[in-house]
Amino acid sequence: MKAWDVIIAGGGAAGFFAAAHLGARLEGKRIAILERSTEVLSKVRISGGGRCNVTHAEFTPRELTAYYPRGAKELLGPFHSFCSGDTVAFFEEKGVPLKIEEDGRMFPTTDSSQTVVDCLENEVSRYGVKVLTGCAIRDIVKVDDGFSIETKERSFSCKKLLIATGSSPAVWRILERLGHRIVPPAPSLFTFHIDDNRISGLMGLSASVSLSCRAMDKNMVFEGPLLITHWGISGPAVLKCSAWGARYFHRCEYSFEIEVNWLPQLSFEEVQERLADWKQQYGRKEVRKVSSFDLPRRLWERLVVAAGAVEGTKWAETSNVTLRNIALQLTKGVFKVSGKSTFKDEFVTAGGVDLKEIDFKRFESKVQPGLFLAGEVLNIDAVTGGFNFQNAWTGGYMAARAIAEEF
Repeated sequence: MKAWDVIIAGGGAAGFFAAAHLGARLEGKRIAILERSTEVLSKVRISGGGRCNVTHAEFTPRELTAYYPRGAKELLGPFHSFCSGDTVAFFEEKGVPLKIEEDGRMFPTTDSSQTVVDCLENEVSRYGVKVLTGCAIRDIVKVDDGFSIETKERSFSCKKLLIATGSSPAVWRILERLGHRIVPPAPSLFTFHIDDNRISGLMGLSASVSLSCRAMDKNMVFEGPLLITHWGISGPAVLKCSAWGARYFHRCEYSFEIEVNWLPQLSFEEVQERLADWKQQYGRKEVRKVSSFDLPRRLWERLVVAAGAVEGTKWAETSNVTLRNIALQLTKGVFKVSGKSTFKDEFVTAGGVDLKEIDFKRFESKVQPGLFLAGEVLNIDAVTGGFNFQNAWTGGYMAARAIAEEF
């Protein structure tokens, strides 16, 4: 059995970041990363379409926590120790400058995730951290002087163990045997399947909207761009809704209704007033052809037809009932969702180790002293935009710092 000072289970963002900091603090100690697959840092490679969305340009800890449906309260303290600005400083110090895009996402100036992968691999190699691939963990046992770890081919022992395996059901089962409670996993960050004549065939059209799901535990409103796709809708507003509603949507088997305001800057009453004015102003013109709202023309046509303004209907001929229905379609349109799709390849899961069982000053287990956890193995997840990686960087750093204090 190979003996190590520290073993990190998981060769992803949190694991490598922790290894880099441990290597710098514990030179000469025996540190290893165990990765179940043949490739490390796979999520880093595909993030941002291969560009790697490293973090987000929100540098204030409290404001940063607002992007985490689960884990916001627990991350506030850690973000005061290691926040997005510290992430930027780390990578820039290692020769990987980052840039800020209009939506606040931050990428390496090279626009290549390989830059980030190379940086992390070089750091752990520089300090002699051993990276062992093809090591899927079968079991972990607490022993007097640390932990015994069984993989398919080999056995290991270590004084301190960091679990950074992401959303791994197999590892969650092992952690349950060690006494941890696992919050059941549910998909987060997904798009909505909608079969509706109002948007059918309009793939590629987009609009800034606000949307809500009134049946969710909290009646929250999500704003941002919405993109019509060939299967339904996607875009930031939808992804935010999917993240905060992940548990509810899982319970109802992804069959629910959402309400869309295609004109988020206007209320139902304000839209009604404008439509009444247009009835006088555009009397002889066809309703489907004339609108001063900032909406794609084809979407406008579909919505007014759904409200009862059939082809050829003039503004002057439009009844008050139809005007009201148009206002409802524009500001309170109800759509039936009948399924979900994964958002690109960036699958995120809500669920994991119960946060009540973690000391977030150290990212150490309260159940098994000497066991540390970071990243998506915990019941922490965020919306898209670099926030899930920031959780990984922060957790990896905090765990490394705490482990180093033990030697």
